[in-house]
Amino acid sequence: MAQENYTPRMEQRYKNELAPALQKKRGYQNIHQIPRLKHITLNMGVGEAAQDKKHIDVALKDLTAISGQKAVATKARKSNASFKIREDMAIGVKVTLRGKRMYEFLDRLVTIALPRVRDFRGINGKAFDGRGNYALGIKDHTIFPEINFDKVEAPRGMDIVVCTTAQTDEEAKELLRGFDFPFRN
Repeated sequence: MAQENYTPRMEQRYKNELAPALQKKRGYQNIHQIPRLKHITLNMGVGEAAQDKKHIDVALKDLTAISGQKAVATKARKSNASFKIREDMAIGVKVTLRGKRMYEFLDRLVTIALPRVRDFRGINGKAFDGRGNYALGIKDHTIFPEINFDKVEAPRGMDIVVCTTAQTDEEAKELLRGFDFPFRN
């Protein structure tokens, strides 16, 4: 990504194939009506951070490596004595990807990471929120090739939320199918 005029493969596919096909199929009058990706948010909850702060640093390093962009720590809004959490204590990490990094991550997720999941049979096609956004949970972050499996103490789960401009879940599912999302239903 050192070149400034570089266009990611998924972005080229969207502009050249997917957007015109969606416009023709759905009959959109204006190009701004065509659904597109807004951003992708990666979130990793680190509950062990309440006992040991180094878990946050490891999670920050891992999420930064996966996304290619610096991750930030998320803090607790309220204290909770049963979980031994105080207000403003770091309990997770997140990063929001837009533009070229978003398309690069999407390409790596669909072509490299998801096929590496053990006993993979596709992702749930019903995990839309009603407004065209898709949420995906991963149990093991080591499916990404950027993570050195030998240096990982324990596999962590993460949430991936793909936000689109689609008005309905059907439009969003059609858009994500165009990006080769392996829906099972």
